Amino acid sequence: MSFGPSPATLHPIPNVKRTVFLKSVIKNPAIIVGDYTYYDDPDDPMGFERNVLYHFEFEGDRLIIGRFCQIGARARFVMNGGNHRMSGFSTYPFAVFGQGWSGRFAGELEFPHRGDTVVGNDVWLGYDSAVMPGVSIGDGAIVGTRSVVVEDVPPYAVVAGNPARIVKMRFDDRTIARLLEIRWWDWDIEKITRNIPAICGADIDALEAAS
Repeated sequence: MSFGPSPATLHPIPNVKRTVFLKSVIKNPAIIVGDYTYYDDPDDPMGFERNVLYHFEFEGDRLIIGRFCQIGARARFVMNGGNHRMSGFSTYPFAVFGQGWSGRFAGELEFPHRGDTVVGNDVWLGYDSAVMPGVSIGDGAIVGTRSVVVEDVPPYAVVAGNPARIVKMRFDDRTIARLLEIRWWDWDIEKITRNIPAICGADIDALEAAS
């Protein structure tokens, strides 16, 4: 019995170059991606890191993406380096240019920092969606095409729009709680493969019995 493509495979679909297992593409150690998460882009699937914007080393923030996520073309992540001070009359970052513009007042480089950006497991990010700094997206969530996610997304929520708002919950509260307890994405790949019908079905009792 075969157990799917190796998570170390670059192009997991035979003869399809637009889809990559993202873990094989990432070079930046501050971007952490789980096994089997893929990125699909007909133009430049190898250039995913260009979609992680304002990710400066001195900020120290990380982009963490779980296992089995599905990321559409041009999905972008705005990191903390894109934040500006908003407490003064101007948001212009004079101090970063130096040359007489730095050292002018205390706290001139204290830009807002909202922590790591975290995408859970089995999350689907639609085409051209954007995730703002420090946002957490829960397991099993869906982010609609061209949505802008500015606040945390609960597990198994469907969000859409700018700013993204909850359109619906995929399942009832009890089912969601059971799914989060089962955590099928943490199973070994042999067990996942054997239970694909339960994982892709809608019978929570069958999935729970397999756990």
